[in-house]
Amino acid sequence: VQLQASGGGLVQAGGSLRLSCEASGRTFRTYAMGWFRQAPGKEREFVAAISWSSTFTRYADSVKGRFTISRDNAKTTVYLQMNSLKPEDTAVYYCAGARVNYSDTYYARVREYDDWGQGTLVTVSS
Repeated sequence: VQLQASGGGLVQAGGSLRLSCEASGRTFRTYAMGWFRQAPGKEREFVAAISWSSTFTRYADSVKGRFTISRDNAKTTVYLQMNSLKPEDTAVYYCAGARVNYSDTYYARVREYDDWGQGTLVTVSS
């Protein structure tokens, strides 16, 4: 599946942004989806994941209670609602898909994902 992320931008601390990731192809329902981020000079890290049915979600401790992942399988799109943003949230955000063949699961590690979007930059000013 091909992934196209959008919605990044510049926001002040305490503000909100909503990232979107649209997938091409008819196999979106067979993918678990995730969001990762990479700050300058740092490794790519897990942010959030969601199973294909939306039954299961998981968040990194650093974003729990502030970020919400969701998906619309009819629109083949996954979202990341980010509230109460902090300067340390500044990074390039990547969406990713993992083929799970209808297994209702999710993954939290980079190596478990098969397809990646191009990234969208989020900058949070203090």
